[in-house]
Amino acid sequence: MSIGRPEARPRGGEPRLIADIGGTNARFALLEGEHTRDEVVLQVDDYAGIVEAIDAYLHSIGATSGPSRPREAAIAIANPITGDQIRMTNHVWAFSAEATRQRLGFARMIFVNDFTALAMAIRHLPPQDLEQVGGGRGMPGTPLALLGPGTGLGVSGLIPAGPYWVPLQAEGGHVTLPPANEREMDVIRVLRQRFSHVSAERVLCGPGLVNLYEALCLLDGRAAEQLEPPDITRRALDGSCRICRDTLTMFCAMLGTVAGNLALTLGALGGVFVGGGIVPSLGRFFASSPFRDHFEDKGRFADYLAPIPVWVIRSKRPAFVGVARTFDNPGPRLEVTA
Repeated sequence: MSIGRPEARPRGGEPRLIADIGGTNARFALLEGEHTRDEVVLQVDDYAGIVEAIDAYLHSIGATSGPSRPREAAIAIANPITGDQIRMTNHVWAFSAEATRQRLGFARMIFVNDFTALAMAIRHLPPQDLEQVGGGRGMPGTPLALLGPGTGLGVSGLIPAGPYWVPLQAEGGHVTLPPANEREMDVIRVLRQRFSHVSAERVLCGPGLVNLYEALCLLDGRAAEQLEPPDITRRALDGSCRICRDTLTMFCAMLGTVAGNLALTLGALGGVFVGGGIVPSLGRFFASSPFRDHFEDKGRFADYLAPIPVWVIRSKRPAFVGVARTFDNPGPRLEVTA
């Protein structure tokens, strides 16, 4: 897999470890020059912590010692990076960055928020990996917005600064979820009985799909089945369950509202990118959903939003493109060295 052209090469051609760690999957690969190899996906639930997962990956590819063992690593991870102590938002892993570096014997480790890494990638993704949903061409040299529902709801952006582009480290998934109509208001009232704060992530992610489905069942006076997010999506897409289809339709509508808010906040006239694991799997359902109507439904600023293109990211490993660039490009990150 090609990851683009970083400004510098690893010293002596040594491989470097890159990873994209979310609340469900931990994706690892080795970076050599501008290409990745030995890509492996592990389940985070299978490991006590990040050290154990990295050790398991290195053992699985036979890179535990000698010149094949990387000395540097860049880790994109789904949580805020605010200091040495790192605690995942949607998983139990918690660790010290420096202690992790020492235990693994790396000379250098970089930690970056996963959507900050993805923001660093979006300008370098090939056009065939992007599916446009509405809008026009986008205005060159203006901010880009990024959000994506997966295990959680990631949010970031890319801001032009002269010849450079600055990625944001943001936690916009935890903004208060706004209702756009009475039905959505009823759903939020139900969810407020369960959660002290109904954030966007309480609905716009995998577990959020379940929360939304259960709220709609309660409002419709029906008993909710014990469904997982893939069950809801499958039943919605094949038309076998009306409430599941209503759930997925409202999910897309609410995502449109949040995406439109983000575009207004950042002035993202260059475009909005939608990543994560859920939306790319929806196919034409997403394009024909209320997403775009809710995206543009901003009263006096509907005409401002109408030309803004939205692209669904369909790359296999888009975060790898960004995390590979953190070795040689400054940005919001934590770096620990020997």
